[in-house]
Amino acid sequence: MRAVDIIEKKRDKQVLSTEEIEWFIQDYTSGAIPDYQASALLMAIFLNGMSREETVTLTMAMAKSGEMLDLSDITDYAIDKHSSGGVGDKTTLVVLPIVAALGVPVAKMSGRGLGFSGGTLDKLEAIKGFNVNLSDEEFRKQARETQLVLAGQTGELAPADGKLYALRDVTATVDNLSLIAASIMSKKLASGAKGIVLDVKLGCGAFMKTVDAARELAQMMVDIGTDSGRDMVALLSDMNQPLGVAVGNALEVKEALETLNGGGPANFREHCLEVAAYMLQLAGRGKKWVDTDFARADAEKTLNDGSAFSKFRLMVETQGGDVSMVDDPTLLPQASLLQTVNAKQAGNVSQVAADEIARASLVLGAGREKKSDPIDAAVGVEVFVNVGDTVREGDVVARIHANDAGKMDEARIFIEKAIQYSTDGIEHLPLFYGVIDGRNPEKS
Repeated sequence: MRAVDIIEKKRDKQVLSTEEIEWFIQDYTSGAIPDYQASALLMAIFLNGMSREETVTLTMAMAKSGEMLDLSDITDYAIDKHSSGGVGDKTTLVVLPIVAALGVPVAKMSGRGLGFSGGTLDKLEAIKGFNVNLSDEEFRKQARETQLVLAGQTGELAPADGKLYALRDVTATVDNLSLIAASIMSKKLASGAKGIVLDVKLGCGAFMKTVDAARELAQMMVDIGTDSGRDMVALLSDMNQPLGVAVGNALEVKEALETLNGGGPANFREHCLEVAAYMLQLAGRGKKWVDTDFARADAEKTLNDGSAFSKFRLMVETQGGDVSMVDDPTLLPQASLLQTVNAKQAGNVSQVAADEIARASLVLGAGREKKSDPIDAAVGVEVFVNVGDTVREGDVVARIHANDAGKMDEARIFIEKAIQYSTDGIEHLPLFYGVIDGRNPEKS
């Protein structure tokens, strides 16, 4: 085969064969095909799209470009979750302990974040000593013995995705649904899960801005997983405002611990229970947890009886973290400067723009623009109001945690822009906009 022939075929809006896609991905990953030809194919795909079959083939080829994890020595039915990101989304820190506390092993590899705040690994590293760099043997041993492990990648999963994403980022080919879906799902399929729950965010603080766009992406990812033999569920969730109160690494760990101890913000708690319920239902395979209501009730018990917290604490202890910070969250990193933001007028909150809160968090140093950027675990923002809340003039609506006065002033500008008020009645935003269930398409 020749790369130029494949590029020409997709340029002319023809369907690529399984053999052509697999050959191209394999040779590009090995370095036999140069970046300029891969860029040309990406642009042809961006302009002309891919069929469902092509997208599934591309995803599987990317997944098989590196290590394909086999978790059968840990569980006969591995489950996983994926969130498309979000402002204040520390869901993994709560959902995984809930699921593990109910006897379902969860062995998850996570990543670091680019953007307004750190990824799951960055959040966990706010806990002194927490080791995310486990060997494959350590990763599997912990999963078998404690039923919960959360670490960085132990091998090279879907290396083709990393190479292709770097090209997409500099060739204006990021915003294509087939390429987005293949990028996300290739890593999920390579991670060894048989059941996957996707949490697809939508709104001003998410990549997908509308319900229709998020539904289209979610459906495509569900189709990819289903066609690849996985059980798939996708939740469409709101990201027009932050999830929970805390945005920032140590702040989000603290909020996760509050939730694991039976408290936490109501919207964040509800979100975690919903995601956990679907993970449990998949794991039960229609036997132990017949429906999501039953699964949700069991999930809620783990928050109220402390078993989810105990599972999180055990994970931290096993991975070398300082459990005194888990037992007493005031020992987590704290910023040296605090400043409140007050309501400018009485009325109803009409907007808490997640993207502006994200910019405030990034300015403070809670996130990174480049992979090499350091993260300040202590800084961030707490937002105490949601759209639809009623406030009086002067009420505290947010708090800034900073280690630099200049950055604090800059963050305040973003926060005041984010939170808007109205004298009209304002409805609260929904947490979810729907569910796409690959097992029961007619119920989606």
